[in-house]
Amino acid sequence: MADTFSGGIHPPEEKRYSSDAPIETLPAPEVAFIPLSQHIGAPAQPTVKKGDRVLMGQTIGEPAGFVSAAIHSSVSGKVKDVALHMHPVTGKPEPTVIIENDGLDERAEELTAHGESWQVVEPDEIRKIAANAGIVGMGGATFPTHVKLSPPKGKIIDTVLLNGAECEPYLTADHRLMLEFPDDIVRGHLLIGKTLGAGRLGICIEKNKPDAIEVLQKRVEGTGIKVHPLAVKYPQGAEKQMIVAVTGREVPSGGLPFDCGCYVQNVGTAKALYDAVSKGVPLIERVVTVSGPILKEPANLMVRVGTRYSELIEACGGAIEDIYKIISGGPMMGLAQFSDEVPVTKGTSGVLLFGAEDVEVRPELACINCAKCVDICPAFLMPTRIAQCAEYENVEMAEKFGALDCIECGSCAFICPSDRKLLHYIRRAKALVRAEIARRSQS
Repeated sequence: MADTFSGGIHPPEEKRYSSDAPIETLPAPEVAFIPLSQHIGAPAQPTVKKGDRVLMGQTIGEPAGFVSAAIHSSVSGKVKDVALHMHPVTGKPEPTVIIENDGLDERAEELTAHGESWQVVEPDEIRKIAANAGIVGMGGATFPTHVKLSPPKGKIIDTVLLNGAECEPYLTADHRLMLEFPDDIVRGHLLIGKTLGAGRLGICIEKNKPDAIEVLQKRVEGTGIKVHPLAVKYPQGAEKQMIVAVTGREVPSGGLPFDCGCYVQNVGTAKALYDAVSKGVPLIERVVTVSGPILKEPANLMVRVGTRYSELIEACGGAIEDIYKIISGGPMMGLAQFSDEVPVTKGTSGVLLFGAEDVEVRPELACINCAKCVDICPAFLMPTRIAQCAEYENVEMAEKFGALDCIECGSCAFICPSDRKLLHYIRRAKALVRAEIARRSQS
């Protein structure tokens, strides 16, 4: 089978800043700002109020439906308030539990630690633990894991792939996880495979991480798991493209991986699942790459959820010049931030700093019909046509051109010689199509 997909681009990798930096644990914040929405789906509903004392790992937000996720305190201390605070993903104030840390790290014992008996935990119990631990996809999508582990009736999953590609420039958090916690990742993978009844298990890693490939190839011996070295190309880590590269199967238009018998999960999520099952630990911390050309000491930090970006930047020595742009996540799919006072969430993979000379702002010109965006689109779309549909609000044609199949990788905008903001327009087209579909369903 081929080790890649059709299309894609080769942006500068820029991983040299932090790829050799071992994971360091950042001290817990004095005040934790924990959003109640850190996942796809309905925001959690607060279970605590101002003045309450909470324990580390205690549930402070309960799921508001099946497609939702529990939220836990990352520190022990006193609830200062449940109020609006700026959110790194929505870009607006969202309900947030603000907790003053007492420094004691007193733990709640809400989850059962199965210890060495993790291998005999039954699938339904694994799903329950994933839900109670608030585990979500940690590659950025943040889809609740217990939902993903519950495919629709009749859908048979025979292949489970762990995503260790980490194809975004600068990001090295998953790389370090694979080097430093390979056994936890492998055990989490086995738990996922058992839950879904899948017989084919694979860990997918880009070939620019030969050390991680070597480590995991040794760790998977005798487990039935296969390590798949993949070509270095963006967006190799997109799940539909990864499925094609490893299995040759294609997710149908409008479909999901389970429609072709596959399941893809981030390596960090696999580790989080093992931690929850074996150690009884909910998802309250994660590894974050803090990097960028103007950061004094780039690092990979184990960070409590609710820690503000400013504290990560300070821990890395600060910027060597004025900060022009902060990006949450990677430079291709990440989100620019208005402030460094936003908190780390379950989906925060990176915090990147750039100076004015690192950010080139060029005027947007007219499309020259070069078709470069068509040639490199990994989803086989016509980005420039979908963008034009958005500009003219032609919803019918946007839907026909497959706007909803766009994976929002940003490759089209990266390659465009006219610097057209293609991804921006396509996101607008997708919003228009979804609104039209909702309207039709109600009529």
